[in-house]
Amino acid sequence: MRVLAAMSGGVDSAVAAARAVDAGHEVVGVHLALSAKPGTLRTGSRGCCTLEDSRDARRAADVLGIPFYVWDFAEQFKAAVVDNFVEEYAAGRTPNPCLRCNEEIKFAALLDKALGLGFDAVATGHYARLSTVDGRPELRRSADEDKDQSYVLASLRPDQLAHAIFPLGDTVKDRVRLEAADRGLQVAEKPDSHDICFIPDGNTQAFLGAKIGVRPGALVNDETGEVLGEHRGVHEFTVGQRKGLGIDRSLLDGTPKYVIGLEPATGTVRVGSARDLQVTAITATDPVWPSGVPIDGPTECHVQVRAHGSVVPCVAELVGDSLEISLREPLSGVAPGQAAVLYRADAAGDIVLGSATIAATGS
Repeated sequence: MRVLAAMSGGVDSAVAAARAVDAGHEVVGVHLALSAKPGTLRTGSRGCCTLEDSRDARRAADVLGIPFYVWDFAEQFKAAVVDNFVEEYAAGRTPNPCLRCNEEIKFAALLDKALGLGFDAVATGHYARLSTVDGRPELRRSADEDKDQSYVLASLRPDQLAHAIFPLGDTVKDRVRLEAADRGLQVAEKPDSHDICFIPDGNTQAFLGAKIGVRPGALVNDETGEVLGEHRGVHEFTVGQRKGLGIDRSLLDGTPKYVIGLEPATGTVRVGSARDLQVTAITATDPVWPSGVPIDGPTECHVQVRAHGSVVPCVAELVGDSLEISLREPLSGVAPGQAAVLYRADAAGDIVLGSATIAATGS
């Protein structure tokens, strides 16, 4: 097959490209330039869109002996990921930009271009497994549970997964680093990127504040209606947040307070106790079924609501265009805008059934 290997400049994508070469595919490496103004150097493990990263990717491609290109996807990335991120926070929701990037950039814009150029598949360094059952793709968790990325891939459609390759799905991260060193790849010890790649300093509040501006409002005790403080905008908060609330301590009753709800229209941030964060019911919209097969009737399964978050048993049912999810155990800090990913409730519990965007929660 002709395979386009997406090379971020990190160790995972470099080894994934190497394994695609070993598998006998005709491989071409490509680095996606996602920032209109990329930094020259990385700051530790923050960010992944610097000139340094593109050079690391090029050096890895040279070691592997494959052609290499840099493609400018900055405009598409800004529109589909960055602007969406800002809009969601302004609306009081908590988006996952990595999930959005996979859905709209790597397996939409990039895949479309790859197929248009005659490639058969796109290979990435994601930690997830793919299999085929009765001619349908089946997305599964990685063998490395700590690095598993099936959650951020769960919004991919069957036609996208049909042209995806995840060479690292059966390997643990430590083995990937050893393999990179054995292959002479300089990125073998390069730190993993974390946080949000387009906010390299990690200051999400400052980034959003510069985009959205000041929209003052009140922090309100959800139980009593008492105003506990003022804030500069609901975009500075997410459900479940405890630190940095700016509450007048003289008004507290001695128990920790958490954000339990956001009301952008009125600028109100509702705060309450840890007990108030617990939810047992989730409504999620715009479901996607990676295998192409929706659930049929009330279905016993497991649900995960954040990357590397807890997984709890539930009963999910498709009602119209929405998923109604009843949790067998309560979850805390579930925010609208997050993805609810369903996994099959079998012994392994590693097969993705579907994904949808959380719209509302209840208890």
